[in-house]
Amino acid sequence: MHIEIITGSPRPESVTYRVALFLQRLLQEKTTHQVDILDVRNVNLPALQQQVFQSVDTTPDPWKPLSSRVFGAQAFILVTPEYNGSYTPALKNLLDHFPKQTHKAFGIVTASPGIMGGMRATQQLQLLINALFGIACPHMLVVGQVDKRFDAEGNLLDPGFQKAIDTFTTEFLWLAERLHPQDAGN
Repeated sequence: MHIEIITGSPRPESVTYRVALFLQRLLQEKTTHQVDILDVRNVNLPALQQQVFQSVDTTPDPWKPLSSRVFGAQAFILVTPEYNGSYTPALKNLLDHFPKQTHKAFGIVTASPGIMGGMRATQQLQLLINALFGIACPHMLVVGQVDKRFDAEGNLLDPGFQKAIDTFTTEFLWLAERLHPQDAGN
């Protein structure tokens, strides 16, 4: 199975990216799935006006590699900070270009240096996933004080947080593998 971890922070020194690095390594160690990170800082999409991408073939040439990754993924983990009670505009713009992700599993991860960890953004992401025709895993990972829980290389600094991570990854993988059983072993 191909899982894309989409990091939603456009900031150069993103602390939420730390969580994405950790999750990528963890999933690569625990599974045989292909796990990639799609970083919005490396995506140069214009603000959505009219054109959405319905398939790789109908995507303009400059964005075909991106389109191949999105349409090729069977599951996504969205990792974002909270911006004014929601997820980032960069994440929204990326996902708006790919409006139908029918029957794909979505994991929700929010992270913030504050103690709430982006809790309000999780609610907004659930609405977005429904609009994309995706299926949100009900177990979310909310990472408060992310700068104290993960270092810049994505290493876990707070071993007490491992249980929350394990619950999230177990439940996300259960959902993704049930939705795409033909891809569960790869």
